[in-house]
Amino acid sequence: MEIKQITAINQVDSKTWNNLVGDNYPFMRHEFLLALEESGCVSGQTGWQPNHLLVTEDNELIAGMPLYLKAHSRGEYVFDHQWVYAYEQLGLSYYPKCLAAIPFTPCQGSRIAISDQADQRLIIELLVEFIKTQSKQDNISSWHCLFPVGEQMESFRALGLAIREGVQFQWFNKGYRTFDDFLGTLNASKRKMLKRERRKVIEQGIAMVQLSGKDVSDHQWRVFYGFYRMTYLKHGMPPYLNLDFFLRCAATMGERLLLVFALKDDKYVGSALSFVGGNTLYGRYWGCHEEYNVLHFEACYYQGLDYCIANGLQRFDSGAQGEHKIARGFEPVTTYSAHWFQDERFAKAIAQFLVREKSAVRFYKEDAANYLPFKNK
Repeated sequence: MEIKQITAINQVDSKTWNNLVGDNYPFMRHEFLLALEESGCVSGQTGWQPNHLLVTEDNELIAGMPLYLKAHSRGEYVFDHQWVYAYEQLGLSYYPKCLAAIPFTPCQGSRIAISDQADQRLIIELLVEFIKTQSKQDNISSWHCLFPVGEQMESFRALGLAIREGVQFQWFNKGYRTFDDFLGTLNASKRKMLKRERRKVIEQGIAMVQLSGKDVSDHQWRVFYGFYRMTYLKHGMPPYLNLDFFLRCAATMGERLLLVFALKDDKYVGSALSFVGGNTLYGRYWGCHEEYNVLHFEACYYQGLDYCIANGLQRFDSGAQGEHKIARGFEPVTTYSAHWFQDERFAKAIAQFLVREKSAVRFYKEDAANYLPFKNK
């Protein structure tokens, strides 16, 4: 087996890459990664230098890992700013660091696309050792893999990487045929709350429309982008993604996009964008210009639940943070990240920190579950 580095995803054939990735996780698809790079959202200039790894055997691609050299920690959603400070206190440079993640996307999924015929554990071990060796040669401080799942996560643990836990909130479809079926599983007070919130949207004269990405016009994408951009500007920061990125996604993977618009007096007043992959809906972006009572909940959550129920999707991953999701039936789930540090002193300190943090995270998850609105917890 041979490991090769490439500095742009267009250096690997899209069909070959996607054959490894499959259809269940849209953010590993060649067209998504290509849209990030060719729109300029991901580049050395933005602090995300692509450095992807390919594994070949007999000139056949058997595995691929999106990988980036990072000059900062923005857009990751696993926060290491305290680690940066501690590293610098030791007189060391934390950046550049090496990152296996989907830029700006805190959604769990495979971080290495591997052929079904290949030995997954062997390939993961080879890739991790390759990254360590290259990091030492190139004076890269550390390697981080964010939001991995399943056997890949367990392989990282078995290889002795430091494992960090976090919590997100996700909704699970328990055989609901209608939204009312879901409401019927909630206790009385929360059932009334959800009904009241959905009713308030209607009473404000707001109508909701769901569109497949392939049916959205360029004008509508520009309207959506104005809303998305406003979400960041309200917090005094520029958006991570530009309009070109969304237009590229619409052109190459529109059938995997769900765009929700809110209209009042035939004018767009808000919008939310989700991605569809396998049995999961991934809620990603939202925005509005004017604030309307509970519109955020309707556009970002209830419309997504409607879509999952109508289309038989089993899970709604609505992204990072948001304790307000608990009362609306989103359950706490554990997320993971894996970390390696070249400096042994720092690696030891981080390992000790993560043991303490894990206890707090697990207590938080258990406590959050106590506030779920279901009648039968």
